[in-house]
Amino acid sequence: MATHAAIPAGRDLTVGYLEELSRLGVDPAGLAVHAIGSTRLAVAYRDRFLPCPVFLEPGESRQLGEDLLLTHDLLTELPDRLFDGDRVALGRGLGLTEPQIELIRRAPTGPMTVLARSDLYRAVEGFKLLELNITSALGGFENADINRAMLAHPALAGYVTQRGLEYHDTFRAIVDTMRYELGDRVTGRRPVIALADWPESYQLYAPRLGVMAGLFDELGIDAIPCHVGEIEEKNGTLTAHGRVVDLVYRFFLLEEIVTPEDLALVEPVMSAVERGTVVLFSRIDAELYGNKGALAMLSDDRNAHLFSAREQECLRRLLPWTRYVRPRTTGPEGEAVDIVAYARAHQRDLILKPIMLHGGSGIVPGWRVDAAEWEARLTQAMDGPWVLQQRVRPAPEPFPVVGGEGYQDFYLNWGVFVADPRAVGGDGYAGCIVRGTEDPQVGVVSMGAGALVGCCFHPGALDA
Repeated sequence: MATHAAIPAGRDLTVGYLEELSRLGVDPAGLAVHAIGSTRLAVAYRDRFLPCPVFLEPGESRQLGEDLLLTHDLLTELPDRLFDGDRVALGRGLGLTEPQIELIRRAPTGPMTVLARSDLYRAVEGFKLLELNITSALGGFENADINRAMLAHPALAGYVTQRGLEYHDTFRAIVDTMRYELGDRVTGRRPVIALADWPESYQLYAPRLGVMAGLFDELGIDAIPCHVGEIEEKNGTLTAHGRVVDLVYRFFLLEEIVTPEDLALVEPVMSAVERGTVVLFSRIDAELYGNKGALAMLSDDRNAHLFSAREQECLRRLLPWTRYVRPRTTGPEGEAVDIVAYARAHQRDLILKPIMLHGGSGIVPGWRVDAAEWEARLTQAMDGPWVLQQRVRPAPEPFPVVGGEGYQDFYLNWGVFVADPRAVGGDGYAGCIVRGTEDPQVGVVSMGAGALVGCCFHPGALDA
């Protein structure tokens, strides 16, 4: 049975669309039928789609693009602002292993091309950033296919036209960013790239990389799905499955490289990057900045003096309170606190997160465990690579009820992409994919936890 969602104020596009569905007598079951029928989308999402898209109101996509670009810049400037330009010192502060530190030493210097996907909850007071995934291994790159499939339904197509709405194709933004990184290396021919995962994860992710290779082919690029162990150096060039590659599209993560043997596995790629014979997309040091520990450094008010008034205003608006698990820290109002005592007193309003792991791995929501387990997990995390973060309560989003009447509440993770304006133009906003659950006590909204997936529309350039 549906719960009747209270539609939040100021959400005219959402209200208008739900009213349009009601006026037309549209069965919500039909809205996602083309997405469910897509063989390409089935690889990642099977039949798990939200019954309609979500909408950003006028100005929101521009504001998100600007805020996320600024946050990306601040994260990648952390070595300069906090560690006298020393990336290794930042890596040690984040708890990286020695093989990971060795790779950081070998990474190129200079500004990093922007490519990231944020994880945002939309709280009553606005969007809050839980994580900014700065890497090329970004899930949700097929989001424009969901938009296109949803637009096959005349009710949505009519509404989008009537309101002058549009969507950003994230995969095209990724391709434009990648071509920007390639520069003039490839002229007059199709680039050849290796879609390189880690050997263990490749066993599960290979079908998804096959989908991606098909998308690349449509845009004039030869892409070879593989794992990093299948990449070899031959006669001064880097090859994958026997073909010389111009770029290694990195799906393997820094967190997977923990032993000397792991380091040896990536050596052909790193050596080729150092020789300048291949481009690594994205840089091996990207995860230094795209993790929860780096966000804690931005959130910590003891570092506020390092940022301008404009930067501080953005961070206050976007970031929830986030702190390393250390005996003494500062609370939300800047007051000195004992972190264990604070965490005990505010257990139901805090979430414990490992710094480097992704996909919700290792996360402990305080409101889902008892006091004894919470205490034990805090003790284990103390002085280690963990952060405490203020719980962000996503505001309920109304969706039409499939097979019923009225609306039901979903709680969403907004995966907003940001890309380098030098490569893609605009304000940095590069599309969005959402994941939703009906669980109001959600800790992590993820596909692994049963979430449904959907797409997003926003006003066109004249109204944005």
